[in-house]
Amino acid sequence: MVAIVAVIGSAAAAEKTRKAQLVGSWTLVATENTLPNGTRFNPFENGTGMAVFDRSGHFSWILLRGDIPKIASGNRTQASPEELKAVALGTLAYFGTYSLDEKTSTLTLHVQSSSFANYTGQDQKRAITIKGDEFTTMNAAGASGGSAIVRWKRLR
Repeated sequence: MVAIVAVIGSAAAAEKTRKAQLVGSWTLVATENTLPNGTRFNPFENGTGMAVFDRSGHFSWILLRGDIPKIASGNRTQASPEELKAVALGTLAYFGTYSLDEKTSTLTLHVQSSSFANYTGQDQKRAITIKGDEFTTMNAAGASGGSAIVRWKRLR
């Protein structure tokens, strides 16, 4: 009986430790997508981004390409079609709640709303690793096609 309690207690401690490792603010290091034919590309070339996970289970996630143009008119509602396309292709943002499965190292993002409306209302699953101040996610079905790996570094 004591052994069972010890195992359950250590599993609960590991869950708290993993979530405690995830909680915080993260800055984008790199992204890489791999298409089914093996072609690799970076959908957020020279990009920036931030992911935030709080203790209560809420998150926000934003990725921005480094080459998003300024809108010539200075008014985002009066952008040209080319400017709008560049902004849309260079931006991915979503937020909602999250859960973490310690046994499978799977992060599930319960997306409340997203700039990529296909994600809105969906659960997005990510295989994750957290080592110190480095956090990596792998999405088997990335928003830009193929699988997507996103690497983050903890903000201090």
